[in-house]
Amino acid sequence: QVQLGESGGGLVQAGGSLRLSCAASGRTLVSYAMGWFRQAPGKEREFVAAIRWNGGITYYADSVKGRVTISRDNVKNTVYLQMNTLKPEDSAVYYCAATSSVYGADWYRSSAKYGYWGQGTQVTVSA
Repeated sequence: QVQLGESGGGLVQAGGSLRLSCAASGRTLVSYAMGWFRQAPGKEREFVAAIRWNGGITYYADSVKGRVTISRDNVKNTVYLQMNTLKPEDSAVYYCAATSSVYGADWYRSSAKYGYWGQGTQVTVSA
């Protein structure tokens, strides 16, 4: 069993930066791929970024590519999402998730592939 907890959300002006953290407990994350998703009010949860277990391969949604970096520290059992040049449309609750189901085309984009989820952290970007 893996427990995930996000932190680092908050209110920031457009153009600003935030770094989200996702700390895991209960089991080491080393055997899991990790993803970040977000959900804005009235919208479906959408993929943001994902990273393979060793950090060597990362994936990004087109909407955040070039502005967001996902990374992980398997020693600290923590995954990070560095977000720069934030836009109001980035406002959402951000969730981290873990999966061992790293197969199939575009596996990383599917929230159904992820078996463990955090409680989410709110990111609000003001214009």
